[in-house]
Amino acid sequence: MDYIFDYLMFLAQAVTVVVAIIVVVSFAAGAKMRQQGGDQGYLTVTKINERLRNLRYVMEDALLTPQEAKRRHKSEQKSQKVTDKENAAKAKKAAKSAPQEGVESDAPGRVFVVRFEGDVAASDVDNFRLEISAILTMADSNDEVVICLESPGGMVHSYGLAASQMMRVRNKGIPLTAVVDKVAASGGYLMAAVANKIVAAPFAVVGSIGVVAQVPNVHRLLKKNDVDVEVLTAGKYKRTLTFLGENTEEGREKFQQELEDIHALFQEFVVDNRPEMDIATVATGEAWYGSRALELNLVDSLATSDEYLMAACADKDVFQVAWKQNSKPIERLLGKASGILDRVTHLLEFTRRS
Repeated sequence: MDYIFDYLMFLAQAVTVVVAIIVVVSFAAGAKMRQQGGDQGYLTVTKINERLRNLRYVMEDALLTPQEAKRRHKSEQKSQKVTDKENAAKAKKAAKSAPQEGVESDAPGRVFVVRFEGDVAASDVDNFRLEISAILTMADSNDEVVICLESPGGMVHSYGLAASQMMRVRNKGIPLTAVVDKVAASGGYLMAAVANKIVAAPFAVVGSIGVVAQVPNVHRLLKKNDVDVEVLTAGKYKRTLTFLGENTEEGREKFQQELEDIHALFQEFVVDNRPEMDIATVATGEAWYGSRALELNLVDSLATSDEYLMAACADKDVFQVAWKQNSKPIERLLGKASGILDRVTHLLEFTRRS
């Protein structure tokens, strides 16, 4: 048993050395990739119609006889060829009339889907802006952009930027829909309000049109332990409330004024985009579930994203657009190395107990 333990200790040391080498090599590889622009990521476009059709094929193969499944597939392929031919003819006609201003195109519309998963910093906005830019290179007023939005809110400036990305779509005259399955609150609702139409699941949490901030202060604890903190500013309101220094009543009042101003901007933005809403009723900071939100005009209809997109697939081509960020070599290698170290550690613990 001692022999096995010694061997595992040697293995752990060897793995540690290998990890150190990997880190150095990864930094070098990462630097080279950045020089070549290879760490920027790539765009993926997935046709949701095909994904749904493949799911149905699997169900048909399991539930129908081979003859019935084959007959269905053959009939569908024949029908699809006719539809594709008609769509191609419409697209060709639309392309000819495109240069003429004022001529309405009858080309079949498409649906472009983007998913936004929000955190406090709205960190997904970096990918989001690229996805929107990609869509705007192809979309026109016949198409629709659907944002599947999930966010409890967060930083004002970050969510303001995300909402501005959605405004780019509206400014182009392209129908914009926000679909909320779980939550679009505070900054999340700031984004949703930009859409021409908001669709929410019956129990999705929507609203929270308000602003909140909290600043912990340890000044009394520091003072008790004879620790002085000097906060120097140039500008009367450069600092209002601080973490370490002594806060004043004037600073609190100014901080509250700033929160009220942000709240006013939030309300004005929502009213500009959803003028039918009674803003005085909904701008209390409260949030409502989907069915109640519908009564208050916070949303326009109730459905899940699955329902909405499946319905769209019935007569339109639906494409999900996503920007995939390349993971850095060091992240991939360290992830693998971490797994190896964990396994070695577990073996050492098991051996010691044995």
